Amino acid sequence: MFQNIGFTEILLVAVVCLLLFGPNKLPELGRAFGRTLSEFKKGARDMMSEHDQTDKKAAEVKSAAAAPEEVPAPASLTQAAPAPAASSERAVSDNPRRLPD
Repeated sequence: MFQNIGFTEILLVAVVCLLLFGPNKLPELGRAFGRTLSEFKKGARDMMSEHDQTDKKAAEVKSAAAAPEEVPAPASLTQAAPAPAASSERAVSDNPRRLPD
């Protein structure tokens, strides 16, 4: 917007402001403008930090909802199966389709 303003244009604006407001009022206007600008920056930072916090909370809630809860496995699945007893007799199957060992 103000990319083509040179030194002479800035000097012209300063002279016009000096003529309109006078040398006593000009420093007060500068201070007021500076305070206004700093308050605006502070408000913008606060809004951005609040927005970031709400985004983080939403992401946490979303990830907590997406992650399945850990359900403990039944004891029958966590324990090892008992080892078969070592016997000299061969087990005979009741299944007629099974081939003998």
